[in-house]
Amino acid sequence: MKPPSAILQIVIAELKVREERGLMKYGTTVDRTDLTQAQWLQHAYEEALDLAIYLKKVMSMKAHV
Repeated sequence: MKPPSAILQIVIAELKVREERGLMKYGTTVDRTDLTQAQWLQHAYEEALDLAIYLKKVMSMKAHV
């Protein structure tokens, strides 16, 4: 098996940092069991909405360059 690409290694490192920040901020990881499936989906949906806003912002900036 080939070693992971440099980009994949960066993503993995960033995921680890993000989990550590979440642990410091919320005192838990996504291994928590106090949320329902619907609540997890709501969190993911809200993150996706934020992503859409960020993407649209960058798209609008590119249009004006």
